[in-house]
Amino acid sequence: MARARFRLIFAVALWLASQPSHAVTAHPPPLPQPSWTQLNAEQKRALAPLAGEWDKMDGFSRKKWLGIAQRYPSLSPDEQARMQRRMTDWAKLTPEERKRAREKYQSLQKAPPERKEAVKLKWEQYNELPESEKSRLKAEAARKPPPRPTPTKPAVGATPPASGVPPSTTPVDQRTAR
Repeated sequence: MARARFRLIFAVALWLASQPSHAVTAHPPPLPQPSWTQLNAEQKRALAPLAGEWDKMDGFSRKKWLGIAQRYPSLSPDEQARMQRRMTDWAKLTPEERKRAREKYQSLQKAPPERKEAVKLKWEQYNELPESEKSRLKAEAARKPPPRPTPTKPAVGATPPASGVPPSTTPVDQRTAR
């Protein structure tokens, strides 16, 4: 009985090993998305702020923006204008700024409802400020150094720092290290 099970398991393992690798993968490769020249006039109008970057984007991003362009005609003129402004602002961001924006968004999505409500309230208060005050706050934020990345433990087998000196293995008391 055990021998028969072993043979069955061995046969299935051999069969799986003989299958092409794409049959075993969980996700098919992404389908290529159209280049800027392949978009129709309506898509180009909706996605105009992204024209300069479109052909540099990966397929996933293009697919996301095409979904937005599909909903664009159903929006009110005010919503369309707001979407165009947001796309323009997004297109102006550096890849690092985009990454930080995505991370902030994802952390806010995971935040408790109280924190979400506090952020919403702060945003509404900010929007009510006069333009001069908004400009002052933006300039003040631009002078602040970017947030430092949180230290992470190096992976096993990671390349040592450029100085050639391995990191200390002595534990650091965070209360006294400041």
